[in-house]
Amino acid sequence: MKAEIIAVGTELLLGQVVNTNATFLSEELAGLGIDVYYHSVVGDNPERLASLLALADQRSELIVLCGGLGPTEDDLTKQVTAAHVGQELIRDELGYQKLLSFFEKRQRPMTENNLLQTLIFKDGISLQNSTGLAVGIFYTSDKGNHYLLLPGPPNELKPMFYNEVVPLLKEKFQKKDQLISRVLRFYGIGESQLVTDLADLIQGQTNPTIAPYAKPNEVTLRLTVKTTDEAQGLAQLDDLEKIIQERVGEFFYGYGEENSLANVVVELLKKNQQTLTAAESLTAGAFQAALGDISGVSEVFPGGFVTYSAETKANFLGIEKEFLEQVGTVSQECVEQMAINARKLAQTDYAVAFSGVAGPNELEGQPAGTVWIALANEQGVHSQNYHFTRDRSYIRHSAVMTGLDLIRRALLNR
Repeated sequence: MKAEIIAVGTELLLGQVVNTNATFLSEELAGLGIDVYYHSVVGDNPERLASLLALADQRSELIVLCGGLGPTEDDLTKQVTAAHVGQELIRDELGYQKLLSFFEKRQRPMTENNLLQTLIFKDGISLQNSTGLAVGIFYTSDKGNHYLLLPGPPNELKPMFYNEVVPLLKEKFQKKDQLISRVLRFYGIGESQLVTDLADLIQGQTNPTIAPYAKPNEVTLRLTVKTTDEAQGLAQLDDLEKIIQERVGEFFYGYGEENSLANVVVELLKKNQQTLTAAESLTAGAFQAALGDISGVSEVFPGGFVTYSAETKANFLGIEKEFLEQVGTVSQECVEQMAINARKLAQTDYAVAFSGVAGPNELEGQPAGTVWIALANEQGVHSQNYHFTRDRSYIRHSAVMTGLDLIRRALLNR
């Protein structure tokens, strides 16, 4: 089956919103054995959308539209597509009742335009929205083209796809072949080096396949196998992963598209029943913010310190001002004392500390990118000097990722 994805929204064309839905939908449809051949983005313009639908009819069997299902005047996807396929729009009763309940619970008046979110095609299948109010639609035309209308916000689109669309597509389009993917995540090795170490596997790949993706300060590998037997396909992925782990397993830290180093660290701390604090200078709380994004982090992270200046290092962490004047804030001695004192104050098993120069200017005679990171535990304190490159934001992100990896390795080797 040939599919294409049409993202609707002027904000996408202006670059105000990144079109992450297309990536998500392409990957998920591929996993269902449906090949996506085209991606398009069109603004909130009924004529241009109608023209694009006419073109899609000629080249695709499944046409997925995301966005434009809301209550405002520029949300025209349902109306334009309904006119294109000759369908009357009617009210979806389940969606209507949810809409009424939403405004009733919030004790707010409901404006008439909100009813647009509950409209579906008369001969279509409604797709309920578990996190929003706009009802989705699946419709098959007399010509055999299939239309899938989904909301634009990813936090609405993804649950609807998993809960409503996947079971529907599996029922409608049963496939003998299926694609099974596994994502491996690596830190501490660049994409060019990873590809070099796996060159023979990548160049000779047939089934399974290996696809490397470079991300900020990390690399992922997507292993994909096409199979008629799930157990056999998983075994093929296991065999391929074993070879990869033997070569570059030192840098492997986890699985999954949504996983992160912070998540791995938090889970290891929970597993080991240990706690962590942080003292941050150049990262200014970015490390603690990364931990704070993980659900349940309070079990292992009681809090930390942001000590951007010498004064706060002295006042918050109890480091002697004379000591700081002597060794400087961008130094091994300073960062180690930050980690030691933070651990004592927070009464945790581990403490990580960051100090350095994010740039763009020098500090204490040290060039931008100079970073000291220290890790303290009951055995003592260890520190290391790093020299990161690129801009200020990338240097700070590099420091955070390096700190997380230091803790991960310490937890694995304790």
